[in-house]
Amino acid sequence: MGYVFEHQDAASYDDWLFDPSRRAAAQLEMRLMTRMLGKGQGRRLLDIGCGTGWSLELFLRQGFNCTGLDPSIPMLEKARERLGNRVDLHPGLGESLDFDDNSFDVASLVTTLEFVENPRACLEEACRVAKDQLFVGFLNRYAIKGLQRRLKGLFSSTVYNKAQFFSVWEMKSLIRSVAGEAPIRWRTTCQLPGVYGQRSMQLEQSPIIQRAPTGAFCGMIVVLNPKFRTRPLPLRVEPSRKEKLLACYRDYPGVCNHEGISFPTHGELQG
Repeated sequence: MGYVFEHQDAASYDDWLFDPSRRAAAQLEMRLMTRMLGKGQGRRLLDIGCGTGWSLELFLRQGFNCTGLDPSIPMLEKARERLGNRVDLHPGLGESLDFDDNSFDVASLVTTLEFVENPRACLEEACRVAKDQLFVGFLNRYAIKGLQRRLKGLFSSTVYNKAQFFSVWEMKSLIRSVAGEAPIRWRTTCQLPGVYGQRSMQLEQSPIIQRAPTGAFCGMIVVLNPKFRTRPLPLRVEPSRKEKLLACYRDYPGVCNHEGISFPTHGELQG
């Protein structure tokens, strides 16, 4: 089991997420996610590691039929306060999902793989339960902001001391090891830390800027091939004419035709 958020984490998580000092960054991350995922149109989405439910709230606004899962009961309690009965919430681990194959159209992992014990197993499970798309949102190892997080962790205890960070290339390689050559599209945002003005907000949303592998937050969309469980089925084949004749005449040492089929003699038929 990876790091499971406790009561104090749940209490402070949303305060940190929506702090005025990072409000612009949160908006950029959400816009990137909605642009990459598009409209839900009633599609079924499983948010693995849903936390306090902020990403679920975003997906609901996009029109997805949402289900959330998280190992932290305090986080799920916060999510229930936020979302009420608009989503199904389940306690559980991302590495072992209690859902059937292809149960959802989309699976999402938003800043989840950083905190699980086995990221590859979590990806395998996400690809198993989703039949169309996988969205992975993660904190970029090589972003300037990522360096600041690690430096801060040297001098004080933060939740990021428990995190495992990935680069764009590392995450692509990890996904490829699970999903094979499935198409992957990625974008980043929050290229520079600090306060964002109107001009910088516009630049951050430029498709060219978002192709830079240095943004603090990266989103990846994976187009999946649906998986099906197989079982052996009986195959009924009618015997050929030759097989029928052989079955009828195998006990009669009569004349053989050009196919090697032995026919009974007239006397044997009369007898």
